[in-house]
Amino acid sequence: MAELIEGTEPIALSPIPLYTSKDLVSDQDIRWCPGCGDYSILKQVQAVIPEFGIPRENLVFISGIGCSSRFPYYMETFGVHSIHGRAAAIASGLKMSRPELSVWIVSGDGDSLSIGANHFVQLLRRNLNVNLLLFNNEIYGLTKGQFSPTSHAGIVTKSTPYGAIDHPLNPASLALGADGSFVARTLDRDVKHLRETLKRAQEHIGTSMVEIYQNCVIFNDGAFEPFTDKGQKATNDIFLEQGKPLVFGAKGEFGIRLDGIKPTVVNLNDSGFSKNDLWIHDETDQSKAAILSRFFDMPGDEGFLPRPFGVLFAKPRALYEEDMQNQINNAVSTKGAGSLDKLLSGRETWVIE
Repeated sequence: MAELIEGTEPIALSPIPLYTSKDLVSDQDIRWCPGCGDYSILKQVQAVIPEFGIPRENLVFISGIGCSSRFPYYMETFGVHSIHGRAAAIASGLKMSRPELSVWIVSGDGDSLSIGANHFVQLLRRNLNVNLLLFNNEIYGLTKGQFSPTSHAGIVTKSTPYGAIDHPLNPASLALGADGSFVARTLDRDVKHLRETLKRAQEHIGTSMVEIYQNCVIFNDGAFEPFTDKGQKATNDIFLEQGKPLVFGAKGEFGIRLDGIKPTVVNLNDSGFSKNDLWIHDETDQSKAAILSRFFDMPGDEGFLPRPFGVLFAKPRALYEEDMQNQINNAVSTKGAGSLDKLLSGRETWVIE
C-alpha cells in the first residue's frame, strides 16, 4: 500500500461508477417486435440503474410469462424467467432469503392481473422491499392478440370478435385497494418521466408498483395515443408533483379542485378560481390517492377527468422480510436454534409389529 508523504494531504478521489448502462446490456438477441414499447422501458432501466450504486451481482430481475417477461434475458444481471403469473411469489421467496438483493419484478397485464392477480395482491399487502414494473399494453401480445384484463370494453380481438364485454381492471386502484405502499403510473413514450418514476420507485422502501403504459405495435397499436399524442396529451394527461396544484392544459389553463370528495375541472381563466383553490397533491394521502386512481374514463366519456401520471401514493410501512426475521430471532432466543431432524421426525413415533 502506498504511504502518505509527511506534510502532504490525501487526494480526494471521485467515486468510480460501478458500471455503466452498457454493462447492463446482455449478449442476447432481442426478440421483441420492431417498434415495441418494451425497448424504451429496457433502455431506461439500463440507463438509471447505474445511478443507484447497486453492485451488479446484487441485482435480480424476475419475470413471469409474456412479451415483457423476456426482460431478464436482456439484462446483464442475475435473472429468472419464471412461470405464468408467479414472478411475485418467486421474488418474495428470494427477498425473504436474501434481503440484501435488489429485486425487480417484470410482468405484463395479462401475467399479473389474470393468472397472477392473487400474487399481485399478496405482494402489495405484504410489502417486501421489491420493485414491480407492470407493463400494461391492454392485450395478450405473446399469444397473438387476445383481450386482457385491462382491455377496454368493446375491444375487438381474436378472442372477442363481437367486442369484449368485460369491464377493464384498473391496476392502480387494485394496488391501492391491496394497501400498496407505492403506486405510480408512467408511459413508455415519455422517457424522462419514465426514468424519474423508476428512480422514485427504487428510492421507496417497500413494494413499489409502477404501471407503465406500453404500446403493442402489432395487436393494440395506439391504445394509449390519447395520452401520448402531442396534440391530445395536454388536455388528457395530468402530471402529479408533490405539493403542487393539479393543473393541466396546453397553457396550464385547467385545474382540479375538490368539492367535498368530488373532483371537478375548473377553467382558471374564466371560472373565478385560481391555483390557490386547487387540489394540492399529497402523495402520502391514501384517500386522495384512491380518488385519483378513479380518474379512469377515456377521453370523450361523460365526466372525463385527465389521466394522472406520476406517484399517486407513497408512504413507507413495515417490511415483511424484516418482520419475518424479527419473528425468527425472537423464536430462536426463547426456544433455541431448533433441530431440523427433530422437526421432520415429529413428536410422535409408531412401532410397526
